[in-house]
Amino acid sequence: MVWEVTPLKKGINLRFPRTALTRGLFFLFSDAILLSAAFYLAFWFRFEGAIPEKEWQVLWIFLPAILPLKIFWNALFRLYNIEWALVGMPELLRVLKASTVSSLCLTAAVFSLQYYTNALLVPRSVIFLDWLLSFIFIASLRVSKRLYLYDLRARRSDGKKRVLIVGAGMAGEALVREIRRTNNQYFPVGFVDDNPSKKGTYIQDVRVLGTRHDLPEIVKKFMVEEVIIAIPSAPAKEIRDIVSRIRQCGISKIKIVPSINEFLNGNITLNSIRDIRLEDLLGRDQVSVNLEQITDYLRDKVILITGAAGSIGTEIVNQVARFSPRHLVLFDMDETGIFNLERSVRERFPKLSFTCIIGDIRDESKVLAIMEKFHPQVVFHAAAYKHVPLMETNPDEAIKVNVLGTLVLARASCEYGVERFVLISTDKAVNPTSVMGATKRVAEIIVCELNRHNATRFVAVRFGNVLGSRGSVVPLFQEQLRKGGPLTVTHPEMKRYFMTAQESVLLVLQAGALGQGGEVFVLDMGEPIRILDLAREFIRLSGYEPDKDIPIVFMGMRPGEKLFEEVLTAEEGTEATNHSKIFRARITLPIEGDELWDKVGQLIEAAYNNDLNKALSLLRELVPTYQPSPEVIRLALQSKPKPALWIRGNASLPIPYAKQRTYEQGT
Repeated sequence: MVWEVTPLKKGINLRFPRTALTRGLFFLFSDAILLSAAFYLAFWFRFEGAIPEKEWQVLWIFLPAILPLKIFWNALFRLYNIEWALVGMPELLRVLKASTVSSLCLTAAVFSLQYYTNALLVPRSVIFLDWLLSFIFIASLRVSKRLYLYDLRARRSDGKKRVLIVGAGMAGEALVREIRRTNNQYFPVGFVDDNPSKKGTYIQDVRVLGTRHDLPEIVKKFMVEEVIIAIPSAPAKEIRDIVSRIRQCGISKIKIVPSINEFLNGNITLNSIRDIRLEDLLGRDQVSVNLEQITDYLRDKVILITGAAGSIGTEIVNQVARFSPRHLVLFDMDETGIFNLERSVRERFPKLSFTCIIGDIRDESKVLAIMEKFHPQVVFHAAAYKHVPLMETNPDEAIKVNVLGTLVLARASCEYGVERFVLISTDKAVNPTSVMGATKRVAEIIVCELNRHNATRFVAVRFGNVLGSRGSVVPLFQEQLRKGGPLTVTHPEMKRYFMTAQESVLLVLQAGALGQGGEVFVLDMGEPIRILDLAREFIRLSGYEPDKDIPIVFMGMRPGEKLFEEVLTAEEGTEATNHSKIFRARITLPIEGDELWDKVGQLIEAAYNNDLNKALSLLRELVPTYQPSPEVIRLALQSKPKPALWIRGNASLPIPYAKQRTYEQGT
């Protein structure tokens, strides 16, 4: 023990240090007094305040023996090693156990003495009363500081933000408890909940003031400065309505408890509360997946992820890593992206075995070398060129990456016995009006055809735009807002489907588990969102008023764009799967077998020879629903072919039914 000597102006102040030992000694001496009082009061209650002379003798004889016994059991149940201000149910349960065990020992001793001396030394009712009073006294002492601090924090609101909590459920209760525990900057003035039976009730001593319809009156009456939405399972539509009502009350500071998963894991802390985001307002219902099915095909497997440094690829890495794969092979041609991904994965998953590789999926020798070295059992193919306007002016590159790249990787997967191959596709592959969409549709056709003649299970998964992905509309808005605006929108009626990266990847993993081979899965993307509404909401979330503080201007549709994206063509139709958000498209291949591979080979040859007119013609043969934009037609007509730059028959041309190599899987 260390004594602190603090010099003062007058004399010396000796201060006893606040250590675990001093706290334990305080509890020990306090227990001695309280347990003595409990034993005395047990006799006093038993004899209604008039304790007989004989019973006084029994009391004084037994007290010196009982006191050490009870303190011994209190120490054994660690009642002298607790944090006074944080006492909760586990500590109170230990108090109950210690009191019960010590009383049982007293009962055994009394009945043993009675058996040998034939005299009842301590009345049985005294033993029961002593047990009850001991528990009450010891528990009250332990919980007293927490109750005092709770009451102090609950009553003090000076300098704190007056916050209203929307949602009087378990998340709201946990939030108030956390606020009281940490004594932070918030003072909860009340709850709002749409359950009418809760109105007027108290949760953690905080009153439920009304429903969301009462918000204007509540905000004004209780001088609310900030609102926290604590409804983790609420759908986006409900969140949008609540946020709209809060804004109408003049409240701009709105925070949210982010997700049901964090709540169920017991991670509701003040650090987890964050500002409202676009994905909270534009997202959809919570995604549920069959974790057992996903685990079955990912656990202890070697998994190759192409385009790993991209938005979708990175999220696939983060999600797959949670299913205990044996090894991850992260493949991308973006050097900086791979560098950042490697650092992130090492930090987030220190025990994960993985390898980062820089390379091009069009490089067949590189792809085959990776297959030879790692023998992956599952492939997630996310590498692609995705920006529609750019691919309209560079159609040859779209063909090389989206078609040839997919073909090289798919062929290598067949040759090396990959079990499952999941192609990340897009809603732009349906009735495509862009080169990007048409090339992704060809990629779907390739994997569907290869699935018919190989052991590898090939599936494709289509979904819409990923909210916040690199190069998407949200980062563009962020950049424009930093410059003071305006925000640019192509057309006032332009609509797109949006998904969060987490949602889309979870469903991709689930689709990979559902696939038996040859399917094109379509994710249920809910209702399309107007880009104009997205822009306005983004401005509001940034603390500005649209068209007042930040203007929105319309710049016209770009080459290859559609006003509305489609998920399924009328010709395809859809079939349900055993997952409510995943559907199976009924795909009909326009060309099959040798004719397909001949057309694909010619398409790749035309791209490498800069024969864009021929490439465009072949794309229309492979994808009859493709309607090229005037811009790409004009570019194709102006192109000048450069023959002999691509030699038919070289190693990278289609070999549809590759001979599968034999090797020991996963070595």
